[in-house]
Amino acid sequence: MNLEEKEISYTTTNSYATLNSLTDKTKNVWFVCHGMGFLSRYFLRYFTGLNADENYLIAPQAQSKYYLPQNLKHVGASWLTKENTLKETENIMRYFDAVFEAEQLPKDTNLIVLGYSQGVSVAMRYVAKRKLACSQLVLHSGGIPKELIPENFNFLQAKVSMIYGTDDEYLNAERIVNETNRAKELFGNNLDIVPFKGKHEVNVKLIKSLV
Repeated sequence: MNLEEKEISYTTTNSYATLNSLTDKTKNVWFVCHGMGFLSRYFLRYFTGLNADENYLIAPQAQSKYYLPQNLKHVGASWLTKENTLKETENIMRYFDAVFEAEQLPKDTNLIVLGYSQGVSVAMRYVAKRKLACSQLVLHSGGIPKELIPENFNFLQAKVSMIYGTDDEYLNAERIVNETNRAKELFGNNLDIVPFKGKHEVNVKLIKSLV
């Protein structure tokens, strides 16, 4: 038996969701990457409390969809796994490029990039790889990719917020220390660490306080 894994390139189609409208009144554009098990249109519900006139939100959609295990009726999605991570990351980066190209954002946009849970990894990689000039980078309850180094963010002038729940079931004391130390190493004095009393959940109140 001669088993061989081969590779091809092809064109694919994916969706993304937006909330509110981009107008002359818009002050902030958010690029928000959901966590594992979400769909982008549902993830945007956490941002409905923001001023609709001043905030326009773009939520890309992870393409790897699956039935959630509770009852196998609802659908969620995942950005990456340990399988072929580097190649899959490049696919996601090109997809993000296409989203930004489709949106045609003004050059003076006040851009806020937010990753939640698994979305932290793709948000950080995109900012680093594309030297994305955002005004804020929000790392909410997710892990920092191991390959990223301080030099990847030398260009970044943004305020960086690291938000996590002190009772997050995916974080123990050791991991909290490791992740905060990694964040300090990458962002130095630009970093604001914001713990909150809570579990692995989107903290709507803290998100609203960012603007």
